[in-house]
Amino acid sequence: MNEMTKMPVDRPANDKNAKAEANPAKANQIESVCVYCGSGKGVDSAYAIAARKLGKTLADNGIRLIYGGGSLGLMGEVARAALGAGGKVTGIIPEFLGSREHMLKDVDELIVVENMHVRKQLMFDRADAFVALPGGIGTLEELVEQLTWSQLGRHSKPIVVANINGFWDPFLNLLDHMKAETFIRAGLDVRFTVVNNAEDILPAIKPHAETERTSDDSISRRF
Repeated sequence: MNEMTKMPVDRPANDKNAKAEANPAKANQIESVCVYCGSGKGVDSAYAIAARKLGKTLADNGIRLIYGGGSLGLMGEVARAALGAGGKVTGIIPEFLGSREHMLKDVDELIVVENMHVRKQLMFDRADAFVALPGGIGTLEELVEQLTWSQLGRHSKPIVVANINGFWDPFLNLLDHMKAETFIRAGLDVRFTVVNNAEDILPAIKPHAETERTSDDSISRRF
């Protein structure tokens, strides 16, 4: 680990939107991707394989991984794969989870924060795009929060749901049900991209970064 920072609640986050305003030429560049995923590996070995592929892909493309800072489960898989391929990794973890999730100290930047709210805000600020791999209720919460912020017009960063072996099918069906029941109304679309393979994640992000929407309707989901 090259750098470990303890960040208090009242310290300003590193806001990439402000950076984009200061340097419009970099506004659509993908320099970092936040990956939400489980602290367990799940039953299906395909989940860990996808996490490793994603970590390596980010490193190979010079894109920094932003993640929750743990060494267990899919979190550890994606981070170690990125590091093993020579990539840059920022881990952001609340102090109380340091021992429970076994913070990964091999990353080049480890930020220890006071609570979950600061963690999530800082992950948002540091990221140019978001990817949800399989995970538990925490992963679901993080994904839904970004979808909500996007729905309410608070950001236009790409969001990709990696539906490995159909893991997210029940969630996608729930969104369909919400729309059918008019809780997701016209003008309040939930915009994100669904891919089925790890190899398709980065190609799905790049069109969004360039145009703020994908031109491939086969992978773009709007609810």
